[in-house]
Amino acid sequence: MRRRGALRTIPAMIRDQSAKKPAKGAPEKAAPKKLVKAAPAGKSAIIVAPSFRRERALIKRGVWPVAGCDEAGRGPLAGPVVAAAVILDPDRIPRGIDDSKRLTAEERERLFDKICATAQVSVAVASRSRIDRDNILRASLWALKRAVVALPEAPRHVFVDGRDRLDTECDCEAVIGGDGIVLSIAAASIVAKVTRDRLMCALAQDCPGYGFEQHKGYAVPEHLDALDRLGPTVHHRSFFAPVAAARAKHMPWTVEPAQDLFAVTDVEVQVEASVEADAAANL
Repeated sequence: MRRRGALRTIPAMIRDQSAKKPAKGAPEKAAPKKLVKAAPAGKSAIIVAPSFRRERALIKRGVWPVAGCDEAGRGPLAGPVVAAAVILDPDRIPRGIDDSKRLTAEERERLFDKICATAQVSVAVASRSRIDRDNILRASLWALKRAVVALPEAPRHVFVDGRDRLDTECDCEAVIGGDGIVLSIAAASIVAKVTRDRLMCALAQDCPGYGFEQHKGYAVPEHLDALDRLGPTVHHRSFFAPVAAARAKHMPWTVEPAQDLFAVTDVEVQVEASVEADAAANL
């Protein structure tokens, strides 16, 4: 039996306790296949919202469940990378799902609750230490795979945002710009973004003065100024350039001196006695 509304790996401190499942017998109508949005003021382009078309095509072929996954937090200087995987219920798709970057914080929060109440959801977190150890790309792919594995029901097909496919047991399809094309990926982008934003707000209480609750760890001027004044925290990613510069300024004893590859070192050259004798004889 499918479990709905499961959100496995989100800590209790960041859950929104106000989220409630809709009353039985009153499911939401499925989202339209395609929604056209007007472009922002001053823009002439037409924005097309993500659709459920690719998922429905797989369902018609008998492939189900189908999951979408995405991550949030590759670019920031601090905090973890958060990945989410979502299997939408075709009969209970919340209206308004879109690429999380196109939504306001209030819209994301509202849709987060609806997605978690109607879909199968899982979340995985790659810590700052894993990012430092593995690099940001590998840590992101690790978290995405973990999110897929953590789903209550194993998917038979996975859509992932970006260029890189995941090493999953089922078929995996990478979709560049997928959070603006595939509805399941867009739903995952919302879950990942909201979860990470809540985590960063929690970190802000532990590290006052950095403004994590505002910029969520991204390299905005306010964050760079705080780094320069206060130095990095344990939540900052060590090998990102602004963090490394702040560490060198505030904690120079933790920075290993760079080795000069062209420095001359003492090298003993042993010459066999016979070679020396031959050389002397030729003089």
